[in-house]
Amino acid sequence: MKILFALIKKEIKQILRDPSSIIIAFVLPLISILIYMYGINLDSVRVTMGIKNDDPNPEVATLVKSFGHSKYVNSIYFDNVKDIETAIARSKIKGAVIIPNDFSTKLSRGQSADLLVITDGSEVNTANYVQSYAISIANSWLATSKYAASAGRPAINTQTRTWYNPDLNSHYFIVPGSIAITMTLIGILLTSLVVAREWERGTMEAMLSTSVKTIHIVLGKYIPYFILGILSLTFNIFLCVVVFQIPFRGNYFVLLLVSGLFLFTCLGIGLNISSVLKNQFLASMVAMSLGFMPALMLSGLMFPINSMPVFFQYLTRILPPRYYVSFVESEFMAGGVNSIRFENAVYLTILGLLFFAAVYKNTSMRLEKDSSNHMREMMPERQVRG
Repeated sequence: MKILFALIKKEIKQILRDPSSIIIAFVLPLISILIYMYGINLDSVRVTMGIKNDDPNPEVATLVKSFGHSKYVNSIYFDNVKDIETAIARSKIKGAVIIPNDFSTKLSRGQSADLLVITDGSEVNTANYVQSYAISIANSWLATSKYAASAGRPAINTQTRTWYNPDLNSHYFIVPGSIAITMTLIGILLTSLVVAREWERGTMEAMLSTSVKTIHIVLGKYIPYFILGILSLTFNIFLCVVVFQIPFRGNYFVLLLVSGLFLFTCLGIGLNISSVLKNQFLASMVAMSLGFMPALMLSGLMFPINSMPVFFQYLTRILPPRYYVSFVESEFMAGGVNSIRFENAVYLTILGLLFFAAVYKNTSMRLEKDSSNHMREMMPERQVRG
């Protein structure tokens, strides 16, 4: 433990002496949140929508088919409202249309028929698209149906219910989602440089000459940057909840726990990159390509995953940021969904342990190889001196 504490102390001093670490941990998150708060606006062109039809009239069945034929809507049919609630909470659908059992009766009488449209307010622009698509498809169907010639002027009265974000404020989901970008910056970008920096500066050889073990080096890298990440996370939560007044309906303990698992996973990715490449420039480029860019583009924060090509939709399933963004937005907007919490926690735990094992293996192999080469290089010099 003395050796481990000494390495942790060394790493903390190195962090404090390196201004770039402090800038990435605290200044960049502040800039990032300001940009997401005031400069980002998202659009979507295709949405996944649930359909529940309580009217057995065959003519109404053509309305249901109209949703499925639209190029802007991917429709899924449900038999009960509870399944719709679960699907929206788990982000499988972005909204739903419920057709009441007296829908066709009112239209045949020339009256206004009610149509319930439920939208997921956690994604403001998508919620607006759900509402506008539903109204447009319903009105287009009515204009070509047999009810258009009925006495009076039958019309569809759309009633909209926005869940999780009634005010449709896009900052309520963009700003919390930006926490994933911060955790990725600290977890992958910073740690992708630490081992490479040791080799470039020659301090790794100095440690190899001591009684330091592989586990000491691995934990000596993990623990300081994990602490730095948690401090940055706390800073980000303070900005979101206190400064920008973003509603938080979840549990702070669960938020810290799952965020810690995500940070643990990101640390593993960054340290693997650094251990394998041993070059700060190459490590930073790879970290940006494998860590930061997927977190920004493929996590569902900037662009809805349902609007991506099928290949990229499947690709996002192996990216940790996708699950963390889903968890953070759920924790802030919906108050926490246990199924989402459990799935994300299990996935990140397994992935984090796999990366930790890979870091240990790579560090162990590199140390043995480099230390043996170092000893072979020193042998002739010692023999000459002898």
